[in-house]
Amino acid sequence: MTRLILASQSPARTKLLSHAGIRHEILVSDVDEDAVQSRYGVTDPHDTALLLARAKAEAVASLPEAEGALVLGCDSVFEFDGEAHGKPYTADVAKERMLRMSGGMGVLHTGHWLVDCRDTDPDESENSAGPAAGSGATLGSVTSAEVHFMEMSGDEIDAYIATGEPLQCAGSFTIDGYGGAFIRKVDGDPHTVVGLSISTLRGLLAQAQVGITELWTGGAIDPAEVRAE
Repeated sequence: MTRLILASQSPARTKLLSHAGIRHEILVSDVDEDAVQSRYGVTDPHDTALLLARAKAEAVASLPEAEGALVLGCDSVFEFDGEAHGKPYTADVAKERMLRMSGGMGVLHTGHWLVDCRDTDPDESENSAGPAAGSGATLGSVTSAEVHFMEMSGDEIDAYIATGEPLQCAGSFTIDGYGGAFIRKVDGDPHTVVGLSISTLRGLLAQAQVGITELWTGGAIDPAEVRAE
């Protein structure tokens, strides 16, 4: 059975995979994002998203638990007025950003990196029921989407920050939570804004000679159940 490990502790990413019926495990990396960026000196938001996704994937791929699996690392960076915005962490930073973003538009970049940790030469015949040979692939891709914000009042911003939701999100907002009330439209793959593009994952898996249907659980979330949550 093909194994996919998500190298992320993001509840939104694992929820997205689960809703898409994609079987996966979670193994969180201990990557120091600031140290990685400092080491490589990358400042472009697009490249930063890919660099951090790769660092997370390769850190988890090096662990014994990843043997025989495909490891996916993801990272999101929000670009606004030419600046890269990661997680704000504090209420003051989140408020300053959101006041600037109100009524404006930015670009959310999500980097994806896939590492194939399966044996590239398994001791199995082609007609056996044993594990498929790995591709040895280590590859990535960035998917970007424009996010257009509605005007937000100071009281609305304060109330949103009080929920705690934006403090741990790239760009200080989400699309699949309270923050969705302030997003006018998204130009591009909306999954990118959540933090993981399913179609991009499909493309990376294909390059590793794995069909995404191999990971389907047969139990994608019923849309009616999602609406009822």
